[in-house]
Amino acid sequence: MKFQDGNWLIREGFTVKPAVQAHEVEQRGEELTAYVSPIPIHSRANMLDTLQLTVKFHSPAPGVIGVKLIHYAGVVERGPKFELTPQSSGHVTVTETEEEMIYTTGSLSAHIRKGAEWSVAFYRGGERLTGSGPRSMAYITEGKDRRWLREELDLGVGEFIYGLGERFTAFVKNGQAVDIWNQDGGTSSEQTYKNIPFYVSNKGYGVFVNQPELVSFEVGSEKVKKVQFSVEGESLEYFVIDGPSIKDVLGKYTDLTGKPALPPAWSFGLWLTTSFTTNYDEATVNSFVDGMAERDLPLHVFHFDCFWMKEYHWTDFKWDDRTFPDPVGMLKRLKEKGLKICVWINPYIAQRSRLFEEGKQNGYLVKRPNGDVWQWDLWQPGMALVDFTNPAACEWFAGYLRDLVDMGVDSFKTDFGERIPTDVVYHDGSDPFKMHNYYTQMYNEVVFNVLEEKLGKGEAALFARSATVGGQKFPVHWGGDCYADYESMAESLRGGLSLGLSGFGFWSHDIGGFENTAPTHVFKRWLQFGLLSSHSRLHGSRSYRVPWAYDQEAVDVTRFFTKLKCSLMPYLFDTAAQAPERGLPSQRAMVIEFQDDPTTEFLDRQYMLGENLLVAPVFQESGDVQYYLPQGGTWTHVLTGETKQPGWHKENYGFDSLPLFARPNSIIAFGANNVRPDYDYSNGVDFNVYTLEDGRSASATVRDIKGAVETAVSITREGKSIVVSLQGSGKAFSVTLHGIGEIASASGASASVDGSSVLVPAGESSATVTITLK
Repeated sequence: MKFQDGNWLIREGFTVKPAVQAHEVEQRGEELTAYVSPIPIHSRANMLDTLQLTVKFHSPAPGVIGVKLIHYAGVVERGPKFELTPQSSGHVTVTETEEEMIYTTGSLSAHIRKGAEWSVAFYRGGERLTGSGPRSMAYITEGKDRRWLREELDLGVGEFIYGLGERFTAFVKNGQAVDIWNQDGGTSSEQTYKNIPFYVSNKGYGVFVNQPELVSFEVGSEKVKKVQFSVEGESLEYFVIDGPSIKDVLGKYTDLTGKPALPPAWSFGLWLTTSFTTNYDEATVNSFVDGMAERDLPLHVFHFDCFWMKEYHWTDFKWDDRTFPDPVGMLKRLKEKGLKICVWINPYIAQRSRLFEEGKQNGYLVKRPNGDVWQWDLWQPGMALVDFTNPAACEWFAGYLRDLVDMGVDSFKTDFGERIPTDVVYHDGSDPFKMHNYYTQMYNEVVFNVLEEKLGKGEAALFARSATVGGQKFPVHWGGDCYADYESMAESLRGGLSLGLSGFGFWSHDIGGFENTAPTHVFKRWLQFGLLSSHSRLHGSRSYRVPWAYDQEAVDVTRFFTKLKCSLMPYLFDTAAQAPERGLPSQRAMVIEFQDDPTTEFLDRQYMLGENLLVAPVFQESGDVQYYLPQGGTWTHVLTGETKQPGWHKENYGFDSLPLFARPNSIIAFGANNVRPDYDYSNGVDFNVYTLEDGRSASATVRDIKGAVETAVSITREGKSIVVSLQGSGKAFSVTLHGIGEIASASGASASVDGSSVLVPAGESSATVTITLK
């Protein structure tokens, strides 16, 4: 929200009272509190008839400093609040000089000026990261009823801002005005389903605004050298999080707000849906499933979209018996074909739903201030909203979900959760403006908990659309309604990369686009992109997304990239486990992995799939694609074996390939199964070693399908000698060299040479193999 009229004036109607001078700064334990005046204090007369801002400094963890601005402390803080997990105390030191108080935790310190010319500067050692300059903190009013608290943090030369949730606008957020307010706006607008008041700087720090309600950001837009954020009300809290790397920032942010859960291994396979408004029954579904099998297209999850329930009855959790007379039998038959089952739900209750009267009578639905059930006709006639602040309503909703899981449902597509009204009253008295964004958290948590309860920990997977801070704990999330064209494919990628820079580990999108039907060339390019994403789903609106509806080549592309993804699962699942362990996304913006390479700062048409695979989707009908290989050694094309040097490249690709490069000095583990995502990854694993330079080492781990490390390998090269050290399963494995040289011999652990590979049979739980190059 903009309050200024240019650099000098205030917009008409607003009164801005900025922080000007600290009257006093006091310490109580590990907390500092500053009392700041909006005017210079020249005499006692200046202490009368004026406000005072209270600014509290605290630290929930090393390297993280919280700042809370308060005007009136007597305001009742109605929920909801983000669930934060602070660490133990004892990591703060406070030092005082004549001019300032220095508040230090870990690598980060806040330098708080005492007396005149109030300011706060944040340092990493001797390096200034950002700061709140004179007059940046402010209390702002409009008329008698509206008031805001504002903060402005410095934006340095060459500094770029990322994140703020799943945003489909420009990847670098500089110059943008961003409102943190969940909306159902598709992927082609500034609105988004997953708004997160957290951003990351390429300088290696992050800022998290701890406010569930509307937070308005001006990222170098109102003032080009400031990131401004404001909230309406009497207090504002934010945290500055030091890295020093972007990876470290994401780790500390998710330590505070929650680590992503690890989705089950089966969820990484190919999902196919009925599509949305298409006609479907068991015969249609079986024609899809059997058609995939007949064409040797591995399929792992089948999803029933909205019309599994009767029209005008959403949500009632009841199969439409006109179309599905035997749902239990049908699900059993599908599961006998090796499939997991997902069904669509939302938190809205239509007036014709069997749940409406139950919810109304028991107080399970959100109400208007006069006691009426809140209803409208958008989406469903007479639609009401489940009140998840009522524990009884949560249990009621969960009971119907349990019944579906007992039938054979394995996952839920938790759609919607963004169109949440503010003219309502909640059971627990929550602030409806704070609940607008937070509602999705309660909704997804109820559903996720049911799946964990019924299926076991590690077996829960959603396909969620809306989210707020903490939503990363309930994966997977997908990008919403996109068009079937290259532009929407690109904007979907931007959204996913921004979401990954906002603490979320797993992300998907509708392969081929949701709205309209993609031209065949778009569909085939989107297949490549979708099957090299963390999660992969074929879904559409008014037309089916089975590959043979396009052409035979689309079938071939689906087969090739689905099998490629299955064979990559040892690498992909190890990558996935870095989300719950380190807060890192599977699909990573280039700047995450190559923060010191300035060329990566703007790259949003390519990404790293884990640490070691670079993917550059093709966005042109011609097959032309331009991509960048960062500095650090020779890159290897995974599909062709061709090697390339760092820098920009422009090439043309057919539908059977795209830029897919292995990082120099890396190991990528390929599995022995290319038709399932869930198998014994260690058994027969092939460790592919790419352009390992003399004197360098590389390592990799392989996990079981629960995420526990089962096998660890370290490979070191010294001249023509390569030593492979493996600890773990004792199962057979192989090592394949790329761009390193020809193998002359191999010794140890009964190893044998087969071309560019060394084969090691099953044996001891630890093995050492020495490879000698020609």
